[in-house]
Amino acid sequence: MVLPFLIYAVTTSLMTSIGEAGDTLPFEPEFSGSLLKRVNGKTYQAQVFGKGDRLRLEYKYAVRTELGFSALEIIRLDLGERWYVLPQQKYLLVLPVMDGALLIRKELVGETSRNEVGDAIVAGRAARQFDVQVERDGVSERFHQWVDIEVGVVLKLVSQDQNWSFEYERIRVSPQPYLYFEQPPGYRKRRSETIH
Repeated sequence: MVLPFLIYAVTTSLMTSIGEAGDTLPFEPEFSGSLLKRVNGKTYQAQVFGKGDRLRLEYKYAVRTELGFSALEIIRLDLGERWYVLPQQKYLLVLPVMDGALLIRKELVGETSRNEVGDAIVAGRAARQFDVQVERDGVSERFHQWVDIEVGVVLKLVSQDQNWSFEYERIRVSPQPYLYFEQPPGYRKRRSETIH
């Protein structure tokens, strides 16, 4: 399924930092932003909050899950889980973070080459553009990737071989509360019975 793969791509593109000459900065970015995802001709909008290896996506329109609709997804790479919050049932639908998808760092899973294309402006921020080639399960795929020069957040990622992309329309570097990424009080976890 392309949508969970793209969600994971968004999630996993958030922790990397890039400095001059590719140095890694000594912090994990905290930010909020407005995100546009395009998958097979459909556009999804979400307000995103990021804190290191944690991400919260508040969708403009609810996403269908096996247990009903959810407008909130919390991704916890530290636990290897993503949770769809289902308020009517007081459940967190728990799915694994896909290990075959892209990583949170600018380096993509299965990356075989990376070429710097140049500098650009994305979401009003200075970015460095890369052409990236990956190979997973014997399949090659090419991406265009724009990485924020200051804090290292991937601002835009476009698959050249499949019909999907994501990009921030707006991003603001600012502290985010841990509470945004925790299990809501009174909610029970329920493992997905299907693979997404």
